[in-house]
Amino acid sequence: MRIILANIVAIYRRELQSYFASPLAYVVAGIFWVLAGIFFVQILLGPNGVIQGAALADLQSQQLGTPAPPIDAAAILLRFFLQALGFIALFILPILSMGLYAEERKRGTLELLATSPITNWAVALGKLLAVVTFFATMVLPLLVYQAIALSATNPPFNPVVVLLGYGGLLLLAASVLSLGMFISSLTSSTILAAILTFALVLLLWMVDSLSKGVGGPVGAVLGHLSLLKHYENLTQGILDTSSLVLFASYIILGLFLTAQSIEAFKFQRS
Repeated sequence: MRIILANIVAIYRRELQSYFASPLAYVVAGIFWVLAGIFFVQILLGPNGVIQGAALADLQSQQLGTPAPPIDAAAILLRFFLQALGFIALFILPILSMGLYAEERKRGTLELLATSPITNWAVALGKLLAVVTFFATMVLPLLVYQAIALSATNPPFNPVVVLLGYGGLLLLAASVLSLGMFISSLTSSTILAAILTFALVLLLWMVDSLSKGVGGPVGAVLGHLSLLKHYENLTQGILDTSSLVLFASYIILGLFLTAQSIEAFKFQRS
C-alpha cells in the first residue's frame, strides 16, 4: 500500500510540475480569470445585476407604499456566479485534460509508462489529482473578491453555503477531467481530445433539458445523470447525498475507463 501511495505521489508531483511549467496552462488560467471577473462585475454591478435589482425592488415598494419582500442578494450573487463559473469551466476543462495521456502518446513515453511497475490506476489517479489541484489554484484567487463582496452583507452570509458551492465546482471539475483523461488516453492528438471532451461534456450538460422533454421514467433517469442539475443543488447550499454519489460515479468511471484503455494499449504492444 505504501508503494502504491508513493507511486501516486510521484506521478502527482510530476504532472503538477508540468502544469506550472506550461505556458499554455498560464494562458488558460488568465482567460479563466478575465472571464470570471467580467461575469462577477456584470452579476453584481451590471444593469440587470443584483444591486440594481435590489434597488429597483426597494423603489417599487416605496412607490406602492407596501414593504418589499426581503431579497437575499448574497445568495443570488453566489448562485449566479457559480453557475457562470460552471459555464466557463465547460470550455476550460477540456483544454486542461487534453494532454494528460495524448502528450505521452505523442512523445512516445506512454509505452514506457504502461509497461512500468506502476499500476494503471495509480498513474491515472496521480494525473487526475494533479490537474484537479491546478484547477483549484485557478479558483482560489476568485474567492478573494467574492469574500470582499460577501463580507459587506448584513446579516453575515453563511460560509458553509460558499464551501458547498465551491466544493460542488471542484467535484464538477473532477468529473469532467476524469472523463476527459479517458478520452485523452485514446488519441495522440491533443486537439481531438479537447474537441471530443467538449462534445461529451456538452451532452452531459444538456441531459437535464433532454430529460424534461422526454418525461416519464426515462426522463427521470436522464435527469438524475445530469451534471448541471446536481451542480445547481450544491450551488444553492443543498447537500444531497445522491449528488455526491453521482459525481463520485463519474470520477471512478473515468479512472476505470482510463486504466482499461492503457491496459488495452499495453496488450496491443505486447
